[in-house]
Amino acid sequence: MIRIGEGMKRCSWMIVLTLLLCACSAWAQSGSAASSAPPAPPAPAPAMTAPLDVKAAQPPATDELQKGDPGGTKTGTANDIVVSDPNKGLTLADTVNQVGQNRVAINFTWTLICGFLVMFMQAGFAIVETGLCRAKNANHTMMMNFMVYGFGLFAFWVCGFALQMGGVAPVSMLGGANPLNSEHTISLLGKTWGIFGTHGFFLSGISYDVSVMVVFLFQMVFMDTALTIVTGAAAERWKYVAFCVSSVFLGAITYPLFANWAWGGGWLSQLGANFGLGHGYADFAGSGVVHTVGGVTALALAMIVGPRIGKYNRNGSPNAMPGHDIVIVLTGCFILAFGWFGFNPGSTLGASGNGALRIGSIAVNTMLAGCTGSFGAVLYMWIKYGKPDASMSGNGLLAGLVAITAPSGFVNTVSSAIIGLVAGVLVCVSVEFVERVLKVDDPVGAISVHGANGIWGVISVGLFADGASNYGGSWNGVSGSVRGLFYGDPSQLIAQLIGVGTLLGAVFCLSYAANYVIDLVVGQRVSAEDELAGLDIPEMGALCYPEFVLKPESMPTGVMASHATDIKTKLLVAQETA
Repeated sequence: MIRIGEGMKRCSWMIVLTLLLCACSAWAQSGSAASSAPPAPPAPAPAMTAPLDVKAAQPPATDELQKGDPGGTKTGTANDIVVSDPNKGLTLADTVNQVGQNRVAINFTWTLICGFLVMFMQAGFAIVETGLCRAKNANHTMMMNFMVYGFGLFAFWVCGFALQMGGVAPVSMLGGANPLNSEHTISLLGKTWGIFGTHGFFLSGISYDVSVMVVFLFQMVFMDTALTIVTGAAAERWKYVAFCVSSVFLGAITYPLFANWAWGGGWLSQLGANFGLGHGYADFAGSGVVHTVGGVTALALAMIVGPRIGKYNRNGSPNAMPGHDIVIVLTGCFILAFGWFGFNPGSTLGASGNGALRIGSIAVNTMLAGCTGSFGAVLYMWIKYGKPDASMSGNGLLAGLVAITAPSGFVNTVSSAIIGLVAGVLVCVSVEFVERVLKVDDPVGAISVHGANGIWGVISVGLFADGASNYGGSWNGVSGSVRGLFYGDPSQLIAQLIGVGTLLGAVFCLSYAANYVIDLVVGQRVSAEDELAGLDIPEMGALCYPEFVLKPESMPTGVMASHATDIKTKLLVAQETA
């Protein structure tokens, strides 16, 4: 035991001596460095035009490449870099410029592909809404969803895009989009506030720019998503000409204004920089900008056109008016869930640089919220009504996806699951409230799916944002990452609530006023006879299902029974003609 103790002492002394020697050596080196002359300046960087030595990356010989490259090890070499001056050969400038263009090209490609996915969501919306409506209106409902794409795109190209994004530059992820550099502002409370953009009309002049085109396409498909939400809430009684005019107004004015305030450098995004409210209104992919704008516009329009004939009894109790095809409803929900992978991850506007690798996290958050959203709806309906309702299960999935859209880039997976679960229950409660308390008829539940859960998504940013995202080190011009109430920043929740107030106040009022004027000029609603007969023949001129035998609509209380014979005659004539 004594020998062991002595050995331990010797070992300890050796360690101490070693540390002392190391310290003395380090001190001597620092002292000599301090006493010596200052180091020579670093050698200048090689000129960008100097030829680049590519011997270390010598590409395969031509005869070697002609044998094929099944393993992919010979393709993509220094030979594939664009040389600006063949006389000089490959230079450092060529290589650096190629790296920069490759990064922008990756971001262009990612953003465009995600935009294509979002465009495909139009098909999902179309068949969800059509399946939830009755067969006699299928052609009319599909035609609204089909042409809303064209009307919205045209209006956005003419002026909507300029109002929304005309002052958003620079968009660093996409090479700048520098022509979009003019925002109309006002001065209030000693601060400057953005109101709308002024560059980009018709995508002409200085807006004829490759980066601007990518921004336009991606923002356009988001705008069209908001427009198609409205068609569901007013289905089965909306006059087609009124639909056309209303859609153009929404795509040209209402949507672009709020989108500018949130995404285009407008006043909501400046709440953080101007007043210290977190990072300003934060809406990563559009729970508020897209879905709530569409949802509150749908509410305003549904209030103006009124409920479908037969929806409510004289005592105010609602009647169920089930859709004709649950198969295409749930198929449409799958299409929408697939398209949402463009909606949310695509909102990074790139896959390279500035924290864009969070696209994986955003995609997983999106999946989880949709999953738990359907759980919430199924459980609510099962517990309350004894059966897991199919249409509400689909709406639960969509509600979870809507709710996670704003926070998807700022939250973790646990928060995503919670947000989706709450959304699944909320959509069921909201549908009952809208139908039974507000007495607003919404055939597809668009007001609840997109309006109520869009608001929940906006608020959830102010609660669950965990500060882990770092998109270039700032958001809305405020350094650092977005944090919500549960992660130490209650002011972010205040900014989000101001956004909600703007949606319910400014957007709803503007939508209601515009559609009220349209109602006065062209009328929003079809005649009672046409509604009862179905809108396919009166509005579209052809039945969607000409070989089906459509049973006559039972005459609701308060409608003259003398119409019944005329309606049956119209149906028979229409079927024979088709």
